[in-house]
Parts: sequence; C-alpha cells; structure tokens
Amino acid sequence: MVGAGILGLAHALAAAKAGKSVVVIDRDAHAVGASVRNFGFVTITGQRRGATWNRARRSRDVWAEVAGPAGIAIDQRGLAMLGRRDEARTVLEAFMDTEMAVDCQLLSQAQVEARWPALEGAPVTAALWSPHEVRVESRLAIPRLAAWLAEAWNVHFLRPAAVQTIALPQIQTSRGVVLAETCVVCPGDDLVSLYPEVIAARGVTLCSLQMLRLASPGTTLPAPLMSDLGLTRYRGYADLPEASALAARLAEEQPRHLEHGIHLIVVQSADGSLVVGDSHHYGDTPGPFAAQEVEDLILDEFQAATGRSAPPVIERWKGVYASADEDMFMATPEPGVRLVMVTSGTGASTAFAIAEETIADLFGRSRDAAA
Repeated sequence: MVGAGILGLAHALAAAKAGKSVVVIDRDAHAVGASVRNFGFVTITGQRRGATWNRARRSRDVWAEVAGPAGIAIDQRGLAMLGRRDEARTVLEAFMDTEMAVDCQLLSQAQVEARWPALEGAPVTAALWSPHEVRVESRLAIPRLAAWLAEAWNVHFLRPAAVQTIALPQIQTSRGVVLAETCVVCPGDDLVSLYPEVIAARGVTLCSLQMLRLASPGTTLPAPLMSDLGLTRYRGYADLPEASALAARLAEEQPRHLEHGIHLIVVQSADGSLVVGDSHHYGDTPGPFAAQEVEDLILDEFQAATGRSAPPVIERWKGVYASADEDMFMATPEPGVRLVMVTSGTGASTAFAIAEETIADLFGRSRDAAA
C-alpha cells in the first residue's frame, strides 16, 4: 500500500483480512494530511444517492467494528440538520420521501427545543434527525488505527519513505526496494508523483478549506450539526429538484458564503470544544494562507444556524484534498496496480467500503469473504 491516510489504512485492513502480508509506505513520519485535518464525521445522510450513500453505510459499520479494538472513542452519534428557511423545510420533506431517509425523523422547532435544550432558540423551521452517523477525533483516530493494524494484523509501516517507481514485483522507495505481488496506491492530495497522467485524465484538482476549533460553549450538543448551506452542497439533498428554490434564495441572501464554498458542520470533541467549518477553494496549488473574511463567514453561519454567538476561536488550520466531479475512482495503470482516490472529501465516510471493493477486484474475493 502506498499512502497511510484513512484510504490507505482501510486498504491495509481489507488486505490483511484477505490473508495478505501488508506493507504500508508513506512519505510522512506520521499522518499530517486530510485524514487528520477533517471533522472525523462519518456522514451517511446527505451523501450522493446510490454508490456513495451505500459505501458510507458500510464504512460506518466497519468504523463501529474497529473502534473498540483500536481504542478509538466514538465522541458523537447521529446528525441534526437544522433548516431555518421554508425552502430548507421543503428540501427536508422531499428527502424524507426517499430511501435514504430510512430511520430518520423530521422535527419541528418545538420538538427540537424539547428534545435538545442546547439548541433552544435556534431558528428552525424543520430539523432532520439521522441516527446513522458517528464521529471520531481524527487526529487521535488515525494514529490509533495505524498502531492497531500493526499490532493486531501485523501490518508493517515503512515511513518516512517516498515511492520513486513501481515495477512489480519491485517498489523502489527512498529507503530501498519493497517486493510485492500487488500494489494499491492511495496518493491523497499528491497529484504528480505517481501516475500523474491517469489522475489528470480524471480532471482531478485540489480543494483547500479552512477550519476552526472553538472553545467549549458549556453545553453538550445532541449530535453533529449542519445547516441550510449544506442542503445545496451535499448531493443527497442538492440533487433533489426541491433544492433549486433554496439554492436561488441562498444566492440572493448569502452570495459571499457561496462564493467561498462555505457550508456549516459543527462537531463536539470530548473536552467540549467544537470543530467548525468549512470553506472550499479549488486550484492546482492552493495557497497556504487563511483569510479572515472566510473565518468570519463561517462564524456568521454558526450564529445564524444556532441562534448563539460563537465561542472564542482557539485553533485554526487549513486542509487540502483531491477533488473531481466523481466522488472516487479506481484505475489500473499497470498490471497488479490499483490507483484509488477519493475526490469528494468523503474519505472518512467511505474509505472502508472502497477498500473492500478494491481488494475484491484484486484478489477476486467477495466483501463477506474478505471480512
């Protein structure tokens, strides 16, 4: 395996379950990329209808299986999608008529306040409650998952090491040759080191985003929160015909938020602090600097959705991930090699299921047999 982000680790697990000896090669000594800079929010509800939604459901199940043995805490469960406009309520009502709304509930403002005191005063016309999601602390979960793979599944990690060429059975690295019958390449946001022509043919670019950690508000959120802006960004909602009216209203009322690709996710860590974001800017080489305007717009949406002022910002960072029109792809650039990329920011939500599909493709094993 090349790459020790969540996608690479998921492939290591699937291959180990299939009875393979696994080596994971990564250029960094420890995880520093998108896999530890995100919300740790395994999102099912709102994912693109079809394969992505199904992969998210399967990946959530694998997270539940590995969390305990790997010492990974599940900090939150579920999702509260807070709609504050009449058009948002219409989108949520339409979503409830789809198969993706299984076990979800649509709540009124009175029901929200009665059930969740922490959201009293939130300007809600309707709220979608989903019981399906789980949330982990990414910066803790990824290294613990890697350590568990090494201890429980005998996965070997070669890091830091750069892969220079792949000519199976040899993988030439900056620290010597690794012999392998197959190789799965999960390059994350590296679009140029390995098989750049394949990646370019898929129209992959990079997406950068800003995220914040806020001090504890002194209350416990019922679940991760999302808002109206997410209903026009997450494809499970946005692809519904009813979303067009909401998109038009948002374009009138929040053009700067849309210009910066902002939608709201709020998750709560074990210490009570909140991880809040995010924005989306696209390009071949994203700049390293965070903009105050973008931060202010994120915090503005936080206040608009919750009805409360944002607590003080105690940490800031930027993330970068590969992005394309498709949510992910798997390619075979040469015999025995699979190039796998998540190009939608859904790695934490779909990686385990994608990995099972890849290993089945390589070794002809079904998901159940590999498990």
